[in-house]
Amino acid sequence: MYVFAAAFLAVNLYLVIQKDLYLLFALPLVLGVLLLYIFSLDKVILLISFLTPLSLNIEDMEAGLGISLPVEPMLFAVMILFLTKLLHERHYDKKIAYHPISVMIYVMFTWMLITTFTSELPLVSVKYIVSRMWFVIPAFFVAGLVFRKTNNIHWFIWLYNIGLIFVIAYTIINHARFNFSDNSAHWVMSPLYNDHTAYGAALAMFLILTIGYLFYPGLSHTRRFWVVSMIVLLSVATLLSLSRAAWISLAGALGVLMLVLLRIRLRWVVISIGLVIFLFVSFQHQIIDALEKNKQDSSTDFVEHVQSISNISSDASNLERINRWQAAIRLFEERPVFGWGPGTYQFVYGPYQRSKEKTIISTNAGDMGNAHSEYIGPMAEMGLPGMLIMFFLVGIMVFRGLKAYQKSVSKEARVISLSATLALVSYFIHGFLNNFLDTDKLSIPVWGCMAIIVVMDLYGTDQPAQSKNNPLPDGIKKEA
Repeated sequence: MYVFAAAFLAVNLYLVIQKDLYLLFALPLVLGVLLLYIFSLDKVILLISFLTPLSLNIEDMEAGLGISLPVEPMLFAVMILFLTKLLHERHYDKKIAYHPISVMIYVMFTWMLITTFTSELPLVSVKYIVSRMWFVIPAFFVAGLVFRKTNNIHWFIWLYNIGLIFVIAYTIINHARFNFSDNSAHWVMSPLYNDHTAYGAALAMFLILTIGYLFYPGLSHTRRFWVVSMIVLLSVATLLSLSRAAWISLAGALGVLMLVLLRIRLRWVVISIGLVIFLFVSFQHQIIDALEKNKQDSSTDFVEHVQSISNISSDASNLERINRWQAAIRLFEERPVFGWGPGTYQFVYGPYQRSKEKTIISTNAGDMGNAHSEYIGPMAEMGLPGMLIMFFLVGIMVFRGLKAYQKSVSKEARVISLSATLALVSYFIHGFLNNFLDTDKLSIPVWGCMAIIVVMDLYGTDQPAQSKNNPLPDGIKKEA
């Protein structure tokens, strides 16, 4: 061991002095992570949760795929290790495997595979499916096993929160350098998050998850102080993000919470939604005329920024989003059943833009990203079934999450179930205006929260004793 250590130091010194290379110093860290992969895969999942907010995205649009370092290679390794172990042992928790959310995920991947065969760009679609797999398998199927130990759920949430603290500090410091201007709010979180919408979506989800801890039984004064501090920090960051979609998603989650607390029956909710849709269709021209009279653009003033949400006459962000949706609808009309192939929208939507709908941020090549919707995007890429699968997945997720909340016998399980469900509600409301499930920043918490719901639905009535009165991981307690 001493000889190996001396040789390692000697080689390092030579590389630093002669070649100005420092990469070999990372070898012990890499070996440590490899040992975790072999002996403690649950800790790898938790490490990924911490690193996700801090990961850096490397774009490679020509090849059709970007990569986030170091998280995506770690996720890919977890996927390969899990599939290898599954093929070798042929054993997995049958309750998780046959849960309705899991079944909908199988349906989603099956339809993705079918539409890959009819894809306009098959290579792009194959890459898209593989990348979706390395998000879903570790963050849902592996995490589902990890979360059977309830304390790991707390670690998962708080490690992501700790990573977010660094991102928030970096963002606010950068934003302050530009006097908290409206324009700078869109990119000051780069390169940690691509823009303020993805950043806002993550903040909204974890604000909800953190607020849930206020209602966790047996919370000590010290832990309550740190929870409240985190809530304040996340609230300030969400406000400064100027992400209108994040604000809407929080309002939507609050609305769902009110329905749950008031015990409004599902049929009345469905009837109300149907009535709203009917009224919109019946008076759509009058509604659009009223919206077009709104000239309020984005602003650092909170009230004016909220008013700009409904501006579809001059706000460039809103107009560009409508432009993408119109292009997606035209793509769907041409291929309504199988679509253009998973992941292909950003490469094919250019010719389907119309000059009168373009904005100052549109490009003729149509190479500025996705369809800005978790529902309209799949409709263009995978036809009507692709969109319906997303709606069914969200519907089943909400139903099973609320069912887990209602049937849980312990308050701990009820708080966890409801917090995870509301966090997902906020994301999928946000998903009407943006889509981030092709990025690690949101895929990890989204699929992770779905895994939490599945575990609470299946095992929430039998909480491990070690989770009682321990809503924060022990390591966080010691730090405090």
